[in-house]
Amino acid sequence: MRHDWLPDRHLGVAATLAHAGELIGQISALLFAYQTQPEGIFGLVEVPTTAAFSCTVVGRVAPIPRKVPLLVADVLVTLRAALEHTLFAEAEFLDGAPLDAKAAKLVEVPASDTWEKFEDWKKKRARKGPPSLRGRGELARRLEALQPFHRRMEPQSHPLARLVLHTNHAKHRMPAITAVRLAAMYEDDRMPRSIRDLAPRPEEPLRVGEVIAQTPIGTKVPVTLFPTVGINRPGTDRWPVLIKELEEIAHWVRTQAVPRLITGTEPPEPGLPTRYEISVGHEDERQAMSTGSTTSAGERHKKDLVAPSARGDLAEMISMIDGSPSEPQIARWLAQLNDEGVLEQMSRLRVAFDYDPEVERHNLEVLKGCRDAAFRFGDSDGTRSKPGSPRRDARFGT
Repeated sequence: MRHDWLPDRHLGVAATLAHAGELIGQISALLFAYQTQPEGIFGLVEVPTTAAFSCTVVGRVAPIPRKVPLLVADVLVTLRAALEHTLFAEAEFLDGAPLDAKAAKLVEVPASDTWEKFEDWKKKRARKGPPSLRGRGELARRLEALQPFHRRMEPQSHPLARLVLHTNHAKHRMPAITAVRLAAMYEDDRMPRSIRDLAPRPEEPLRVGEVIAQTPIGTKVPVTLFPTVGINRPGTDRWPVLIKELEEIAHWVRTQAVPRLITGTEPPEPGLPTRYEISVGHEDERQAMSTGSTTSAGERHKKDLVAPSARGDLAEMISMIDGSPSEPQIARWLAQLNDEGVLEQMSRLRVAFDYDPEVERHNLEVLKGCRDAAFRFGDSDGTRSKPGSPRRDARFGT
């Protein structure tokens, strides 16, 4: 995996993209600490409204660390720099000479939502722009293939359009605006087949005083909530999930835009790593890249958030199996598994939305295997316990 398709003149862009990956990793770490704080990222209170009903109201929203939007702006600027630097280096290579001052000022990556706008962009470079960016020049051809206007539906949602929108705003306004939003919610006794089956909630920040549910006085309704942190797309009322927005743009820049600008063809293999060690110098940069990570910070963030709840869910299911160990012993067994190990155990369980005896038998065997593993672990560390009692669901409501 020597990345032979990547010329030496572009080795620096791999480091730039790795730096962007590290920044997203820092954001993920901050968000993980924020989203898993013991008191939660928002609080709910019950407010009686009539003799028959009460409302569940947002009582507080924890402030997001200031460093998050600052790092977000750094990521987006770094990703745009990766495109601009690649374009500049390739223009000098294709045209066979360093660019003069006037030509250099005309080197930029446009984000045109119509073919006509892109043609106008090229016309402004017809006289003084680099030859490769004029008319049917090779770089002009490569840039055209990346333009948002190729997306017939919502070209403004194209990754390049979003990148330019965010970075233009960051240059002239405050850093990215982030906020807590409620991505989805459902009553537990009406669990959907998939989160995708839920009716979309408004893409807007969660605000103190907002009513999220109404229930009859004296009833308790177990509800599952999916809070997240969103980022505002400047000039719009859109608040997509922050990490997802960054990941989609970064993935496109790394796997599509940069390779296509360099090669003018389909993205070659192996692709650029999401990150590699850039805090030390390397005699062999390509070797360092080949040992880099292919797992994005967003994927790691998702696992970090899912794993704790998976541990709790798995512990609860094991404890309800006949003859299971005590809850402390199950917890000790799970504690010695890393996150990947816990998620691997959960992945073995099958999902059925109607009663299916085959799925039921399969899941029972999987959970019995976990129960037995917990007992064996207790034997090995001398903490084997007697069977415990099943856990109970935590519920809230009026």
